[in-house]
Amino acid sequence: MLSREVLVLDGATGTVLQGYNLSEGQFRGDGYDHLPGEQKGNFELLNLTRNDLIRDVHLDYIDAGADIIETNTFNANAISQAEYGLSDQVYEINRRGALAARQAAEAYSGRRPVFVAGVLGPTGKTASVSPRVEEPGYRDIHFSDLTKAYRQQAQGLADGGADLFMV
Repeated sequence: MLSREVLVLDGATGTVLQGYNLSEGQFRGDGYDHLPGEQKGNFELLNLTRNDLIRDVHLDYIDAGADIIETNTFNANAISQAEYGLSDQVYEINRRGALAARQAAEAYSGRRPVFVAGVLGPTGKTASVSPRVEEPGYRDIHFSDLTKAYRQQAQGLADGGADLFMV
């Protein structure tokens, strides 16, 4: 199939989710009211609290012709989720994000193949440039920290059913 056809990638899941204008309570759902700070805008948390909504967004993209759907995991790494107090939930956020996409893809299994791309997005930190102008050699994160974070994320995506990774 891949050698003969052009595959269509879905669109911006985060933009679609913004359109729902969810409240803080809807982001938190049941069981996440203990988290510090604001969770509104942490779209990856919705993989745990509103997995049905995430699956529906994937289904809408497939209905529109997408052959590859991206998991809702752009900021679902331990480094990015630390600001929301969810570093310990990263594996499950990714697994459930991939599972929602996998379920949507399988809903079309008799009609046409749909692939799940497990998305690994950037962190808010960089190992290549110092965040301190006066200390060019300083780094607030190390390569090994980034490796560990992405390995954990990739494992959750693979265990949830991603067909490929999109970096």
